Amino acid sequence: MLPGLLATAAPAPAPVNIVCILADDLGYGELGCYGQEKIPTPNIDRLAREGVRFTRFYAASPVCAPTRCSLLTGRQQGHAAIRGNKERGTFDIRGLEGQFPLPKSERTIAGVLRRAGYATALIGKWGLGGPLPGQRPNEHGFDRFYGLLCQRRAHDHYPAYLWSD
Repeated sequence: MLPGLLATAAPAPAPVNIVCILADDLGYGELGCYGQEKIPTPNIDRLAREGVRFTRFYAASPVCAPTRCSLLTGRQQGHAAIRGNKERGTFDIRGLEGQFPLPKSERTIAGVLRRAGYATALIGKWGLGGPLPGQRPNEHGFDRFYGLLCQRRAHDHYPAYLWSD
C-alpha cells in the first residue's frame, strides 16, 4: 500500500433474488423463453431474459408431491420422504384435507435460505401435508404462504377457500 492511501474493503455483493416457478403439467416448450410462439408468456419470458434459464433439468417424479419434495429438499426419489401422491382424505369439501406430510425433520431449501437472511414465500400449491401442526409450509422454512395446502383442492378452478399462513 502506498503511503497516505487508506485500505478499504470492497463492499459485499448484494444477495441475489431467487424466484423458482414450479408448474404441474407444464412442458419444456410451453413458454416463450423456450420457443413457444402461440400463447404469450411475457412476464416469465422477461424473468428468463434477465435471470438464469435452466435448460438441463428434469422432474424428479411423474406426479406432483414427490417432485415438490425433491425440489425443496434436494433429495432424489430414492432418498426422498415423499415418493407418491398419498392422500389423507377425499375430494369432498368436508373431508380431511392434505397429503402424507413432509416430515418436520426434513431440511428444505426455504429453511436454508431463511437462515441465510432471505425472506421466503410459497404462493400456490403446497401438497406436502395439511393444516395440522408441523405440516404447513410456514413450519418448513417459508415466512409467507398463500394458496392451497391440499393438492386435491387445487383441482377446482374456483376453490372454496385459500390458506393464508
